[in-house]
Amino acid sequence: MQNETSGQDLQEKGTQPVKDEAPDLVTLWIDGQEVQAPEGTKVVDAAREIGIEIPTLCYLKGISEPGCCRVCLVEVEGARTLQASCVTPVREGMKVQTNTPRVRRARRRVVELLLTEHNQECPVCPRNETCELRKVASDVGLRRTKLPVGRRKYRVHDQNPFMIRDYNKCIKCRRCEAVCRNVQDVSALTALHRGAETVIAPAFEADPGEAACISCGQCIMACPTGAITEREYINEVWDAVEDPDRYAVVQTAPAIQVTLGEAFGMPVGTVVSGKLATALRRIGFESVFSTEFAADLTIMEEAYELLERLEGHGKLPLISSCSPGWVKFCEHFYPEYLENISTCKSPQEMLGALTKTYYAEKAGLDPDIIVTVAVMPCTAKKFEAARPELVSEGHRDVDFVLTTRELARIIRQAGIDFEKLGDEAFDDPLGIATGAGAIFAATGGVMEAAIRTAYALTEDEEMVRLEFHAVRGLQGVREADVVLKGKKLRIAVAHGTRNARRLMERLKQGEEFHFLEIMGCPGGCIGGGGQPIFGTGGRIELSTEHRRKRAEALYTIDLGRELRRAHENPAVKRLYEEFLGHPGSERAKQLLHTTYTPRERHPRAEAEREAAGPLYLH
Repeated sequence: MQNETSGQDLQEKGTQPVKDEAPDLVTLWIDGQEVQAPEGTKVVDAAREIGIEIPTLCYLKGISEPGCCRVCLVEVEGARTLQASCVTPVREGMKVQTNTPRVRRARRRVVELLLTEHNQECPVCPRNETCELRKVASDVGLRRTKLPVGRRKYRVHDQNPFMIRDYNKCIKCRRCEAVCRNVQDVSALTALHRGAETVIAPAFEADPGEAACISCGQCIMACPTGAITEREYINEVWDAVEDPDRYAVVQTAPAIQVTLGEAFGMPVGTVVSGKLATALRRIGFESVFSTEFAADLTIMEEAYELLERLEGHGKLPLISSCSPGWVKFCEHFYPEYLENISTCKSPQEMLGALTKTYYAEKAGLDPDIIVTVAVMPCTAKKFEAARPELVSEGHRDVDFVLTTRELARIIRQAGIDFEKLGDEAFDDPLGIATGAGAIFAATGGVMEAAIRTAYALTEDEEMVRLEFHAVRGLQGVREADVVLKGKKLRIAVAHGTRNARRLMERLKQGEEFHFLEIMGCPGGCIGGGGQPIFGTGGRIELSTEHRRKRAEALYTIDLGRELRRAHENPAVKRLYEEFLGHPGSERAKQLLHTTYTPRERHPRAEAEREAAGPLYLH
């Protein structure tokens, strides 16, 4: 990409992928309809292409295909037994029946057996509206069961700040295991024991907080029941809001404004920034701030840090630190690169620290009475907020973190008709943001925001072009060259820790980079583990199309902002003038920077496990 005024360039690296030859088509019949599908296509996918919905619980296309739930059974002419359509490939001349009496009876019996592993706390389960097991049970016509329900009582793993693992609701579909392994390349979950004693859990039945879990929450998105959910802080937030002796402040991440609407039936990618601010005030928060402000601030601090390292003061490449899932992944699997990670706190933590220092001072508030709440797209943010390193002047930076889903529940509890709300603005001074702050939520957004400011701060002429498409998109790893002050810098962007691992392995092989942006979740924050759970026909999907639409909405917000570069934010300028001094100042380092902790990859935690007893109680 060519910069039109300075003549500097940003060029996408690598060759174009070689296009595979189109697979041969085969002709088959499904419920009497002639179908043509590429060779190797699974029967379940071929059926869905023509509008025939075969229920599934263990299947996620391209991610989880164990064929273990057996809900997707179909009759295939010539086969003596029913076939699992999610693992049966199409073949020429195949004749499939998806709705025979034999198929219906088998599916109903399979679901009935699955329910013996499920405690059926449906009315009070946080997944009651998006539970695939409930939907499938209804679809197969199961109204009652004579089999025992919830045969065993398992311990609930909740000894961590970010996730609850309730094995009493687990149907052993293994989708959580597949996502953790195939999408995130963490493999914190596996099948333990055998037969009826099988559980899908971390090694040695450890709590997720004790395992090499990066707290990203992608397993929550994949789970078809309520066996894995985020740890809720809804009651604690209500208590803070309603306490007359407390001052409740809320901040919302950039991604929330393009995803919250989905929880209320609005189209994917709908921008609800104004309604979001209005809803938070209706709930009762005293001040409503935007994490985008701190995203702009992060660019200022990170840009200063990059320039310092380019001059020899610190290790290269500099790696972004905004994603706590990625940071924890690095702590577990690549501790030798912790000194490469930016010391900048994430925007969430920066804003929390400033709320209890800078804002408290300006508003004349005692920091002891301030309760900071962050609405985030990410369960890893809950882990991050609880880190002992993230304390400023004796106060925890962020007290409570809510996911997008939790905020939607609070809005419903408050009786607010979200779609009918008017638009209000965020509060000054920590609610003012540029377009650069908005795009932080999409993979490549941090890098693009940094490039915008880096050009403006290091070049003699102000650049005209603000879009850098080489770092945009959902390709797993994107690379580019940036020329600043006559020096070529090699940069790269990765999203999802599987792609992060690929990039880090290249570093270990000796490849040279100067600046890396890594996001722990697929697509960045827009694909975070705390986002609305979406699907069609009762099927949960992990769709790149949803992420693409969300990202496009963020870029639309960016285009509509008068100011689009972080260093132009007047509130950030005022913050430095009145409080911090300059980027990288001693006070900035005290409040806005942190350190990281090497962690074991597979901690056994035997003493704690033995003290708690076996996984199931009886």
